Amino acid sequence: MDAIDRRILAELQHDGRLTLTELAERVRLSVSPCHRRLRALEREGVIAGYRAVLDPGALGMSFEALVFVTMRSADRETVATFEAAVADVRNVTQALRLFGDPDYLLRVIAADLPAFQRLYDDQLSALPGVGRLSSTLIMKNVVPDRGLPT
Repeated sequence: MDAIDRRILAELQHDGRLTLTELAERVRLSVSPCHRRLRALEREGVIAGYRAVLDPGALGMSFEALVFVTMRSADRETVATFEAAVADVRNVTQALRLFGDPDYLLRVIAADLPAFQRLYDDQLSALPGVGRLSSTLIMKNVVPDRGLPT
């Protein structure tokens, strides 16, 4: 990966809707070499996909919490079962397995506090293998999801 590839990645992280012509102009390449480089980055898995970034507030989902999960047991089967189940909870927007205690950190979004409470009581606390849950509310997103440094 060279400096041109890194510029391509930076531009796409900033605006994934660029046309190939616009991208080529921004990285100062003609369209054909830019296209070849873009396809190579996709083939190699450097570019894992494209998606729209949605505004949660505009969708009525303005309540966010971080939920810390401590497992009862950390055996392979329990972990696999928990991870498969948490992946099916649509309001979990990110799930991270951690070293140490707690075992997981979940980023959860909901419409409001009552909706979060229902989700917490009905789904999160019922996840297989969960020993303890604790949560903290997100006051403000200071650094929203941003692209990786290129």
